[in-house]
Amino acid sequence: MKRVGVLGGGQLGRMLAASASLLNIPVSVLEVGEHAPAKQVISPVPPLKHVDGSFTSPSSIRQLAAQVDILTVEIEHVNVSVLEDVQKETGIEVHPSPRTIRIIQDKFIQKEHLKAHGLSVANFLPLEPTIENVRKVAAEFGLPLMIKSRTLAYDGRGNYVLRSLDDASISAALTALANRPLYAEQWVPFIKEAAVVVVRSISGEVYAYPLVETVHKDNICHLVFAPYRGSVDISSVAQRIAEDAVRTFNGAGVFGVELFVREAGDVYINEIAPRPHNSGHYTIEACNTSQYENHLRAILDLPIGNTSLIVPSAIMLNLIGTSDDQAPLHSVIATAFTIPGACVHLYGKSQCRKGRKMGHITIVATDDAEARSRLRPLLAALPSSDTTKEVSLYTPLPSTSGHSHLFPLVSIIMGSDSDLPVMRAAAEVLSALSVPFELTIVSAHRTPDRMVQFAKSARGRGIRVIIAGAGGAAHLPGMVAALTTLPVIGVPVKGSTLDGVDSLHSIVQMPRGIPVATVAINNALNGGLLAARILGTGIPEIGDRVEAYMLQQKCEVERKIDNLMTQGWERYNV
Repeated sequence: MKRVGVLGGGQLGRMLAASASLLNIPVSVLEVGEHAPAKQVISPVPPLKHVDGSFTSPSSIRQLAAQVDILTVEIEHVNVSVLEDVQKETGIEVHPSPRTIRIIQDKFIQKEHLKAHGLSVANFLPLEPTIENVRKVAAEFGLPLMIKSRTLAYDGRGNYVLRSLDDASISAALTALANRPLYAEQWVPFIKEAAVVVVRSISGEVYAYPLVETVHKDNICHLVFAPYRGSVDISSVAQRIAEDAVRTFNGAGVFGVELFVREAGDVYINEIAPRPHNSGHYTIEACNTSQYENHLRAILDLPIGNTSLIVPSAIMLNLIGTSDDQAPLHSVIATAFTIPGACVHLYGKSQCRKGRKMGHITIVATDDAEARSRLRPLLAALPSSDTTKEVSLYTPLPSTSGHSHLFPLVSIIMGSDSDLPVMRAAAEVLSALSVPFELTIVSAHRTPDRMVQFAKSARGRGIRVIIAGAGGAAHLPGMVAALTTLPVIGVPVKGSTLDGVDSLHSIVQMPRGIPVATVAINNALNGGLLAARILGTGIPEIGDRVEAYMLQQKCEVERKIDNLMTQGWERYNV
């Protein structure tokens, strides 16, 4: 096995080293200090040894390169010139290529590169740090205006949002970003921030992990929700954009592609990292192959591992220092040990400070509602002044009786509110089985645009089964089934004429290739039970509750048999 040298020994290097240890890949780490996070988890086999030095130091980089066959990075702020020289002098492999790292290091050049390849980025301009120049750019781009450092910027450091053009505001921005080369960027009115981790092989093939939603707090990644949920299903579009972006670079490894999602569902690239990414920590527990293992596979020219999720829902919570004292984080860590599906990662950093990433917690669950309920006590335990707000925002309590769940698995739809007396039975049985659902009106005839948008976005929102009630022409179940890959259960609703037989015939006579299940006329109860049984094949807890429901039915019949035998048929009250 080829020997790998890693420039940087922080938490990303630590998780990379942990994956290397499982595959018996020889690794040496370059980082200041003998007990850097990455050095704690892997002991190099002689003659390999870790290097105590800076990843920008020419002598330290050469010392590392002399021991290994491949160099890679866990941070992009390395000395690219030395990497280029070492590569030329020794022929050693460097992944990703020094040219790629150089492009990405300078965010302005990175944006020029992406724009030149036809990728969607916000408008941007170089910026000389004067009040006059700021006003000139703001006149073109408007407010708010993003002012950014071109180099040595990460976790929001080096970014400034300018919201006013008075002298004091502009001076404050330029002071905060003093002694740095700057550029200005037009504000993107996004509804969500998102990210895609992409693996690039030596031969140039690319493989995307699922699109995830990222939530930032004080410009640092705070939460990651996997997979991305939204009213518009843009996952495949975002993955393709991320793959196209990574194809424009050279060298192998993992790239983190940060994105903005706008109201209309279009996607802009924010920036790219040429290394494993904070938004991909969840892949350790939630995917077939973690981003760290796939980074190693890519640079060693091994087959790339499957990037798909192995759980329906996952959340990552960063553990961020609030002061020099790590004690405030102990409560949330202790809470995590009590939560099913929660996995704690601590980074072994000797010193805590405000804004420093000290660890993370990944939660996996069978559905979004369960994942959010598991996140709730963790957010409540965080040492934060806005804990109550965060708990309410990200982990709201289940809806009150008679209202739709915020994170439903089943969608009950009907063409008119006149169908509600029938469809109520589906809602009641799903509620009794603790299956999160929503109930709404979607008319195939009166609101066709809403029907199309609903059907196309249902899977992306986390819906897994649709129950569609319809009377009269009964077009709703079939039309929805034609627009989604989700299973659709039709409930024929008895109308004022034909006793619902027309609805039943319409539902069961769908053309080949458009399957719709059906139940008896007006039997929405069975529609709800069938939906629960479908879910139970993949969610054992729901399957268990359905089994308990069936047992309850059996017990009720047996009680009736006993009463009939005891009372006799004449006295028995039906």
